[in-house]
Amino acid sequence: MRSYEEVERDGELDAVAIEEPLEIRVDGRPLSVTMRTPGHDEELALGFLFGEGLIDGPRAAGLTEDFANNTVEVEGPLLHDPGERRFYTTSSCGVCGKGALEEVAVASAPVGPGPAVDRELLVALPERLEQPTFELTGGVHATGLFDTAGQLLLAREDVGRHNAMDKVIGRALLDGLLPLGDKILCVSGRLSFELVQKAAVAGAPILVGVGAPSTLAIELAADRNMTLAGFTRRGRTNVYTGPERVRST
Repeated sequence: MRSYEEVERDGELDAVAIEEPLEIRVDGRPLSVTMRTPGHDEELALGFLFGEGLIDGPRAAGLTEDFANNTVEVEGPLLHDPGERRFYTTSSCGVCGKGALEEVAVASAPVGPGPAVDRELLVALPERLEQPTFELTGGVHATGLFDTAGQLLLAREDVGRHNAMDKVIGRALLDGLLPLGDKILCVSGRLSFELVQKAAVAGAPILVGVGAPSTLAIELAADRNMTLAGFTRRGRTNVYTGPERVRST
């Protein structure tokens, strides 16, 4: 499935990232609509549901014929009934549409001790993050899952940074890799509360970002015993929480 289209501008063709809505249904019941880049939609749905604490293991999922394959159906039941709660997420916000503060926070236990890695390894991760659609369009985010040797295990791109994370977590769920107690997550942009929360629910001890963290992201990472490293670019990184996992050489 194509992740970009060629659009004319200034008399030339320009590669532009595709953004389309995806409705997530569980046992035929509409639950969420998110704006995303098509592709790996089943992973996106499963990663989203896992991050919201609504499932705890793999489920059957597949695109339906509705609305030009912009609906994904997931097998239930959910771990708990979300009631009348509905989710609408934009490309920039993964918690939009939640009507109360208690709907934003998802419970998760502090992560385990996790691995200790060299600072130089963390610094190198963004350069190892595969971003073919970004190279063509400049219009998508990426999340990568790495082992402690710095080997890229899988990567996903999307116009929504939270969707890219959900796709990686959904794939890891299907592959039996959760919790991510001995893995590292790396994102191509800033470190928001929602990304830290998704990483925490997945059990990732280390989250690395190219951009800046927010105050809430730092507070949540500290509370969940995570290592949070931002501004990871141009040969350096800032470690905001969990410095015990980062070795200086």
